[in-house]
Amino acid sequence: MSKQLNSKFIVIEGLEGAGKSSAISLVRDFIEKHTGAVPVCTREPGGTPLAERIRDLVKIADETDPLCDEAECLLFYAARAQLVANVIKPALRRGEWVLGDRHNLSSLAYQGGGRGLSTLVESVSRATLGDFKPDLTIYLDIEPKLGLTRAANRGELDRIEVEEIAFFERARHTFLSYAQQDDSIQVIDAGQTMAEVHKDIVALLQAQDW
Repeated sequence: MSKQLNSKFIVIEGLEGAGKSSAISLVRDFIEKHTGAVPVCTREPGGTPLAERIRDLVKIADETDPLCDEAECLLFYAARAQLVANVIKPALRRGEWVLGDRHNLSSLAYQGGGRGLSTLVESVSRATLGDFKPDLTIYLDIEPKLGLTRAANRGELDRIEVEEIAFFERARHTFLSYAQQDDSIQVIDAGQTMAEVHKDIVALLQAQDW
């Protein structure tokens, strides 16, 4: 890998409890080892001062003013547009690698598949992102019941994490559907042990033609 010539945008995706945090740490270390520089790390929603304020709006439940599905979708894209314009694209132009904790595929899966808003999601995605996409997306695939059990064991769940199981099953189906259509989305079995998952991720990264 060459940081100066081949800066890339890599994203980690997955349902709750899939092990994104440990995978991100692993990929960050891999990039640093092979480029000599720490990648710019982002999270969605969030990653800029304004986008972090939007994150609070979509993560915290307000029983007096429930967030409707369409507003949720638009807020995610508002935060994403800020992050891409003010952090991700500038970093790539500087020749830096970018490592993202979620990106557009999450909206396609959660708001598109889970909420049933695929038409709105695809339209807003085209309007805000155009043809911009990650060079590599690592999707950590896990059966929703197992993932939610893991997520519950780590602490209090947020507004989206408490959705019914059918929501996550629809989201998972959508994740996998997009992965089948796009070679830049690679699926890792996250139902394995952490050691096995990490071994598969490293093998995937080593096999890339950067």
